[in-house]
Amino acid sequence: MDEILERGGLEVLVEAAREREDWFCAAGAVRGMCAAGEFGRAWTVVEPFAGSGWRPAVRVGIDVLLRWNHVEQALELAHPGGQQKSGDVWRDYAEALVRTGRVDDAIGVLVPFLRDRRVLRGLVEMTDGQGRDGRVLEVLAPVAEDFRRDPMRCGVGDLWEVLPAQARVLERSGRVDEAVRLLGADVAARRYGPENTVEFYAELLARQGRIEELRDLATGTRKSTAAVRYVKALESLGRAGEAESYLRGLIASRYPGWYVGALVDLLIRQGRFDDAIEAGRHTFDDLYDGNLLQSTIVLLAEQGQYDKAIALTEGCGPEFLAESEAWLRSNRWWLMGEAGRAREAITEIEALPAAEVDDRELTIAWLLAQDGRVEQAIARLRPVPGKRAATDLAELLIRQTCFAEAVAVIPGVAAQREEERRFWTDRPDGTEGEGSNR
Repeated sequence: MDEILERGGLEVLVEAAREREDWFCAAGAVRGMCAAGEFGRAWTVVEPFAGSGWRPAVRVGIDVLLRWNHVEQALELAHPGGQQKSGDVWRDYAEALVRTGRVDDAIGVLVPFLRDRRVLRGLVEMTDGQGRDGRVLEVLAPVAEDFRRDPMRCGVGDLWEVLPAQARVLERSGRVDEAVRLLGADVAARRYGPENTVEFYAELLARQGRIEELRDLATGTRKSTAAVRYVKALESLGRAGEAESYLRGLIASRYPGWYVGALVDLLIRQGRFDDAIEAGRHTFDDLYDGNLLQSTIVLLAEQGQYDKAIALTEGCGPEFLAESEAWLRSNRWWLMGEAGRAREAITEIEALPAAEVDDRELTIAWLLAQDGRVEQAIARLRPVPGKRAATDLAELLIRQTCFAEAVAVIPGVAAQREEERRFWTDRPDGTEGEGSNR
């Protein structure tokens, strides 16, 4: 839908939203009409969806009404009603209040729900730049202190985000030393949470240029997130050589698996592609989580180093090849297509038995399109069943500006649900359906 909109197919999306009752078409049409200032027309498209109470559509409807300057109608749509207990719904209402300038009202609405981490995150985000940081800190303080006192018994055991959230508001209000002191104490007390508080503390120190404190954090906690952030901070200061030496020292002394990936990333960012490959090569046949082959291939491709990436798909050890041959082939053909070697890749595929190549027709069609043979790719995809083939076909039709046909080939919601049901239905022998382990 995004591609249709970008290529000028707005009216096709409007018609599809009406005829197919397709939400994605509706959302795309609304976005296009709002960009053109046609808010009234956008509302007529989104209103039937928003009227169902479905939250994604309600959010879009609120946005349209606010941009149309229908403030009271927007707030009425956003208001959850007296029986609504979901914090997410009240967050939507609070965001609408902030957009109408009623920031204090928005904060008041959210206070009863601050032990929901999504609401807490929303409070911090929506009040940024609103001049009410003092009030936000006031309502965050008791939740943060409860958490610090006893995370497992205060009723907010999953609310680890309150610690970095409090520090973030302190930082943006100019109270940096206090933010560093509080979050540093949390790290020292190992109040880490499911997503490590160390990472947020490292980011805070890096933003404030406190490089030595960041190094102490990385060394003292032995947390890879802090070490990686320290390396990037050094790199941003033009001290890449120092960053490399630091990582190599860690790799040589302890926990090498944590830092080899960071070294590969650093060397690739510095354009030292061969050095990066050598740094990670000893992991490339690893059958476990330490294997850096995929990440190295992707990083090289992002830098346009396709031939080097393709070379990494060759020469793997027999044990790794036995486990990963299909994956290596698909990566190889993707890289060849990006590198302008699509015809060579198609030749390789067609030389193999069809049963040995997953998604054979889809892969060949993609390579044909990469080679500029879009009509041949379209012809190849037309007889292929399934949602993925339909999506690929639609994308190619959009390139040919066949917008209405592109929409038509995408299965409707009911058809997609039926395909999903069949996909997961157990076979008669009791085993799960094809693709169930994907």
